[in-house]
Amino acid sequence: MLQAAKIKELYQECGIDKEHSKSDYFCLVRKLVALRNVDKAGDWQRVIDQIYTLIMDEIITNTDPPVNVVKFGTSGWRGMIGKDLCVRSVSFVAAAIVEMYQSLDTGAELAQFLGVASFAEAQERGCVLGFDNRFGGEIFASAVAKVLRTAGFTVHYAGESTTGVLSAAVLKLNAAFSVNLTPSHNPLEYAGFKYNAADAGPAAAELTGRITMRAQELVAKDASPLVSFAEPLQAVSERDDIQPFDALQTWQQLVRENHLVHGVDYDGIVAGFAADRDIVLAVDSVHGASRIHIRALFDNTEDERLIHLRDTSDVTFNGIAPEPSSVNLQGVIDALARRNEPFKVGAIIDPDGDRIRFTDGTTEISMNQFGAMAYHFLHEHKGKKGMVAKTVATSNLANRLAEVFNEEVFEPRVGFKEFKPVIGKALVYFEESDGISIIGHTPEKDAYIGLLLALDMVLTRRQNLGEYLQEIEDEFGAYYPDRDGLEVSAKGAELTEALAKLEIYDVGSTVMIGGSEQEIVQVIDIDGRKMIFADGSWLMIRPSGTEPKVRFYVESRTQAGTAALVHSARAMLEEIGLI
Repeated sequence: MLQAAKIKELYQECGIDKEHSKSDYFCLVRKLVALRNVDKAGDWQRVIDQIYTLIMDEIITNTDPPVNVVKFGTSGWRGMIGKDLCVRSVSFVAAAIVEMYQSLDTGAELAQFLGVASFAEAQERGCVLGFDNRFGGEIFASAVAKVLRTAGFTVHYAGESTTGVLSAAVLKLNAAFSVNLTPSHNPLEYAGFKYNAADAGPAAAELTGRITMRAQELVAKDASPLVSFAEPLQAVSERDDIQPFDALQTWQQLVRENHLVHGVDYDGIVAGFAADRDIVLAVDSVHGASRIHIRALFDNTEDERLIHLRDTSDVTFNGIAPEPSSVNLQGVIDALARRNEPFKVGAIIDPDGDRIRFTDGTTEISMNQFGAMAYHFLHEHKGKKGMVAKTVATSNLANRLAEVFNEEVFEPRVGFKEFKPVIGKALVYFEESDGISIIGHTPEKDAYIGLLLALDMVLTRRQNLGEYLQEIEDEFGAYYPDRDGLEVSAKGAELTEALAKLEIYDVGSTVMIGGSEQEIVQVIDIDGRKMIFADGSWLMIRPSGTEPKVRFYVESRTQAGTAALVHSARAMLEEIGLI
């Protein structure tokens, strides 16, 4: 009776109504998950399952336009499950993509970005289709498959998989494009729609802009010759006109074939781990899609030295924000602390497997450091010569390495798609939000290639990652990066206008940091505003491309200075009225 009364109270708090549009289902899911975590004996999971039944009904039956307009950002379209992404809206987005390929027969202006010359070629090469562990992923994939088959496209169906694996599949199958139904590391209430063209990397702005515009038009008129809701939607797994395939196998083939290009010997690393009793590996999948691949990556070993955490399916992520954060890494640290092996590799991977963060049980290593380490490893240990590519918000440690190696640095705005000009030239591509890839691999960020690199470093050098990082910092100097974000009420043009006020912080002006004034010696404004100070430290402020947030990134040359830079960044946002 107490539980029934509590459930009734929560229904009222979250406005659960007979009408889907008035019901905040994920408000209720979050509260129920919190109760489940505290009261293990309660029957909370049954109620959570009931709410997800209502959410599924909303996904299928919702005929309203998305609450938030369809918009493709740096990594696709993300929105609320049921409210933004439903069968109807996802179908219209798929139709917008089909129309983009149809336009090839009347004009060739998009051909260079699409990587195909005609609609017929795109139909034949087809689409690689998959989804991550998010609720509704398979039904969204079913909606996309229906539109693609109506338009005559071959559909290579991966089922649940990761972003990096699907990207590899595009290359190996010579597909025209891929669709991955994922919101990456966003919270549990989000779904998403990632589109990559024939190069297997994040789509160019010329394509995502076109998809955004046309999808909005189709949603507004609620009609497309490619979309019909007259018949019940057939599950993609039950269709006999698609081509299922082993997505992980295509990824493994790609890594093996390009061994001589990047120097990463997949089979050698797997065999080395299996034979070396001095190394332990702990991987946290945070219930995401990587949970289905981790054992398979290592020949399905049951060796106790491969510790797999949060390896079960849970669309609620047990209530956490499913990102490779310091807080979420604690489980890996605890697992490694219980081990006696001298060499320890720990990693946490986000739900769609395109982001990864490391630890050796003692030292946490974000992509700011690991990207530089990967560059050093390929350049110095594998003998691969070439430039490094890193987004403008990443640490300058890699810049210092390139300077000493007499190599170039490519430093574009935030977003993995910005690396397109140097794909096949740079040894390593990495970004501040824990994404990495390497030469000869996919032009899409991929946690698995990062995991192989980390293991290879330890097996090759016979030292832990923290020790390797310390050696690099001793030789090239230490850098201490950090990042944070704040939710803001302003968005769109209002937010852009507010952030423009940061122009008062220009070259020659001073900023109070940690009790002393620092002069700005350089400003980079290609993506937000990055202010570099005389002592080599810097801070950067930019709007998030996927959430109603302002993000700021900082880097100090001293460990104590990082917190002071974070404080200064917040002070700047206060001064311009955003917080």
